[in-house]
Amino acid sequence: MFFLSSRRLRPPRNNDFERRLFKKRLIVAFLFMVMLSLVLLGNLAYLQVICYSKYQTRANDNRIKLVPQAPSRGLIYDRNHIILADNRPLFSLEIVPENSRGLRDDIAALKDLLKLELDDDDIAKILDRSRYQRKFLPVTIAENLNEIQVAVFAVNQYRFPGARIEAKLKRYYPYSETFTHAIGYVARINHDDLTQLEARGKLNNYAATNDIGKQGIEKYYEDLLHGISGYREVEVDSRGREIRTLNLVSPTPGNDITLTIDARLQLKAQHLLHGKRGAIVMMNPRNGEILAMFSSPAYDPNPFVRGIKSREYGALLSNPDRPLINRVTQGGYSPASTVKPLMIIMGLNEDLVNTSTRFFGGPFFQMPGSSHKFRDWRKWGHGWMDIFRAVEISADTFFYDLAFRAGIDRISRYMNQFGMGKSTGIDIYEESLGNMPTKSWKKKRFKRDWVPGDTVSIGIGQGYWTSTLLQLARAHAILTQNGRNVRPHLLQFARDPTGVSPNIYIPPDSAIALPVKDSRYWDYARTGMCLVINGPEGTGRRAFAHTSYSVCGKSGTAQIVGIKQDARYNAGALRETHRDNGLFVAFANKEDPEVLVAVIVENMGGAGKVAAPTARAMLDEYFRIRDTPCGADELRALKEQYQAEEEQEDLEKMKEKRKN
Repeated sequence: MFFLSSRRLRPPRNNDFERRLFKKRLIVAFLFMVMLSLVLLGNLAYLQVICYSKYQTRANDNRIKLVPQAPSRGLIYDRNHIILADNRPLFSLEIVPENSRGLRDDIAALKDLLKLELDDDDIAKILDRSRYQRKFLPVTIAENLNEIQVAVFAVNQYRFPGARIEAKLKRYYPYSETFTHAIGYVARINHDDLTQLEARGKLNNYAATNDIGKQGIEKYYEDLLHGISGYREVEVDSRGREIRTLNLVSPTPGNDITLTIDARLQLKAQHLLHGKRGAIVMMNPRNGEILAMFSSPAYDPNPFVRGIKSREYGALLSNPDRPLINRVTQGGYSPASTVKPLMIIMGLNEDLVNTSTRFFGGPFFQMPGSSHKFRDWRKWGHGWMDIFRAVEISADTFFYDLAFRAGIDRISRYMNQFGMGKSTGIDIYEESLGNMPTKSWKKKRFKRDWVPGDTVSIGIGQGYWTSTLLQLARAHAILTQNGRNVRPHLLQFARDPTGVSPNIYIPPDSAIALPVKDSRYWDYARTGMCLVINGPEGTGRRAFAHTSYSVCGKSGTAQIVGIKQDARYNAGALRETHRDNGLFVAFANKEDPEVLVAVIVENMGGAGKVAAPTARAMLDEYFRIRDTPCGADELRALKEQYQAEEEQEDLEKMKEKRKN
């Protein structure tokens, strides 16, 4: 009864209402679907029509890859066009893991076949590198393969389908240590190099380059030598594997550089300094061209190119002879008596001396009110002299007196104008400034006041005064050019091998570095230097006897350690490194000098013993070859001749040592 009652109470269904409701819902759903379709179509049109260019570029970026191509580095020649820095093919052995039938087995088999210097750790590192890169990318097994190894691999390549030989150009220095301090070397780019390249906006140009100039000309002219990178436009698949090359933009090679150095003079300098610590620089005083620049001992730069080992580099660092130092531009030496002609210029221009000056040189000089004796190199003195004889005999007492009367302020001002204590402007970065002392310098450095005795020592190029050999050579070049500034340089010209850019030169400087009241002062100073060679008492007359050319010069003997007031110098009682340095500066010819040479030989006594004969030998060689061209074969024969003589010299020294 209850169920019947409930059915009677339920209202009847309204089918018309439900149809209308369903119809409304269907329309809304349809409109919603249409709206979504329009949105999709609109977005599709936006992507395909309006943003077509943008997304096509993005798609191409995923499909197309730019592979940078390194430019070939410019070559370096001497002034006779003999190559000093070459690019030679470096053969490396690589293997593609995905093509190898067994990577570890193939590496082991290649090691035995080619006699590679690989140990278990090296093989493990190769395998680790292969795990962390894509399998289709090659892994380097060994570098610096020789021709025999390349030939053996070529015959057996069928056994190793994943292996191949790759040839890359690497820097090579055929004369090893002969030009190291001038040319420098290239080595692998490190983090500091990358930071500097990024700061200069040049990082992209090194995307495919492994090496960069580290020293010398290689570093100074890096922008000229490197060139401009090119690229390959390649199509790649979704995994990054190259499918085909679409376009190629060739790299622009670096500029070839021709130096002012004559390789024959450089070899001569190396030969003369064999077994010695010292340096030689020869230059043209008219335009600053460096004809030879050698620092002994030197080192072979080729290991730095391939990647020098820690043991090899440690040996260079710990070598007591310090071969890494360029003694021409970085060695700080007391210039000693070589600066006396420069002091004459100062004295004349400041009216402290003149051609009529008469001075009595006793065995020592004393300042008024002082008991300290500044001794002359000749223990009984020199007697009466004028400015010319003072330079000829290198009378210390004359220049003690001149310096005392001039004062350090005037001396420093004039010597600064000669380039002392300043950069010479040479086109390598490895250069020290030396020290031209002043009152303020001593106060800052030692917290003590300058005293007159300090000035007296400066008068003969001793005391706190230090200079580089190149500064000394430049100062005398200014002397030969009547005060005109001379900038030493190694670049003769840079040439674009493509012929697009003009050659690059360094023009001579025409500025006056040191103006004087009377131009004859320069002649007076040079006359004193000519008497050093040609005068009856000249300190260089024996070393330069019977030359076929006219030459002027000045010797210098620099003390390394002080000696007591009443003691005499005894080289035999001193350690070798405490013995005097010998210096000599000379130029030729007397009228309109065309060549100047400066020599320093460490710890080998007075200048007349080694330094002066060395300067003579360099000038003799210059005039012997001056008008004679030179080829690579001749230079090679000259090098072999020098090497044979050096071996004989070493043998004789060994025999003499055994006798003693």
